[in-house]
Amino acid sequence: MSPLLEKKVLVLNQNYEPLTVCHAQRAVVLVVLGKAEIVERYDGTVRSVSRAVPLPSVVRLSMYIRAPRQPVALTRRNVLKRDGYRCQYCASRRGPMTTDHVVPRSLGGSDSWTNLVCACIRCNNRKGNRTPEQAAMPLLRPPRRPHRYTQITFYSAIPDKRWRPYLFLD
Repeated sequence: MSPLLEKKVLVLNQNYEPLTVCHAQRAVVLVVLGKAEIVERYDGTVRSVSRAVPLPSVVRLSMYIRAPRQPVALTRRNVLKRDGYRCQYCASRRGPMTTDHVVPRSLGGSDSWTNLVCACIRCNNRKGNRTPEQAAMPLLRPPRRPHRYTQITFYSAIPDKRWRPYLFLD
């Protein structure tokens, strides 16, 4: 596959809801077959013997697809990504990061999106087996469950700034 066709393309449902990310080759096939239209494009063109198609960056499907809603998996990596690899106590980005239970498990805290935050090792050890209030270490922002569109940004870096409005990042 040529490097041009390996570029990532954001696929939107008919109602402009983000569905997935695919390679440009798949997006061009969808456009040529009439199953999708180009909403945003990269600089460049894909040529065949009889046709030239602009290289898509964002495509919209012509028919609505009912896609199952997949929640974002609660993993250590996803918690760190949600918090931007920044300690939620001291705002540091240095050193290895860990996940910390806001309410410790020994005090009834659970493994959930609203109870896990990214923390540097120093702050995690300093907070210990206490709540942030008991340790006098306020959180930068309260933890929350990520939106389902965040999953697209978790699993693929946004290669084109034109994707941002469709992922509700602007």
